[in-house]
Amino acid sequence: MSTYIDLLVSTLTQGLIYAQLAYGVFITYKILDFPDLTVDGSFPLGAAVAAVLMVGGCDPFLALLAAAGVGALAGFVTGVIHVRLKVRDLLAGIITMTALFSINLQIAGSNLAIGREIDTIFTAAPTMALFGGLTLMQRKLIVSAVLALVVKVLMDLYFKTRSGLLLRAAGNNPNVVTSIAKDVGRAKIIGLTIANALVALSGAIVAQEQRSFSSTMGTGQMVFGLATVIIGTTIFKKLPFVKGTTAVVVGSIIYKICIQIAINLGLPANLLKLVTAVLFLAILVLGNLQKGKVKRHA
Repeated sequence: MSTYIDLLVSTLTQGLIYAQLAYGVFITYKILDFPDLTVDGSFPLGAAVAAVLMVGGCDPFLALLAAAGVGALAGFVTGVIHVRLKVRDLLAGIITMTALFSINLQIAGSNLAIGREIDTIFTAAPTMALFGGLTLMQRKLIVSAVLALVVKVLMDLYFKTRSGLLLRAAGNNPNVVTSIAKDVGRAKIIGLTIANALVALSGAIVAQEQRSFSSTMGTGQMVFGLATVIIGTTIFKKLPFVKGTTAVVVGSIIYKICIQIAINLGLPANLLKLVTAVLFLAILVLGNLQKGKVKRHA
């Protein structure tokens, strides 16, 4: 029984850690309608920066902020390439993602381990002072939940500000933004900057949780983010009072549960990316079928 509880706690923790990535994809995909492949580069970028800083003696919480900062810079670059240099959205993301692969290798090499003697956000003094009586697994769950909740609240508050409302309008109806003499391109750049800061933050948390960085850890993260957003928003589509940020957190947890079930059924680890692609395709097909039914009944 305890084994199943530990497995559930571990899966919930993973879902909450990757919720930061889901928030970022929610902004680009759901709000801006921007297929931002920068995600596959900014995720390992955050992990690389956090790992290098921590190995160098930096405080783990400050490492998270630094990772979010460089992620924001990556998103800003993508935005500038798209808006100012007039490069198509998909190509702009591909250009930044490709450049980041080399940059990540320069920062941390192909692999970097964070030694057990180095404190992470799960073992640092502030965390131990509050939750020192809990196991490491329990601390990981609580810290991940707190971070996911804090970011969610900050995002919900931001979306109520003038800048946040303009960001939503830039994705839903750019003409409205233009009609009130506001720059749609600037709103897109801001959205991409925030989104990739969150994605890099997720990468940094993953690096601390796993105590390692790998140059290939960003592969498929865009697909994961899209899947979580679609799962969450589809589930709560008929419940308008549920905020989008809440929906994507639930989607992230459900997605991780599906992957864990596949592992428990004996699926080899080297086929997990295939399962990810198939699951994502199934979600898209089901979503299209639901849209078709709605149109027929309309």
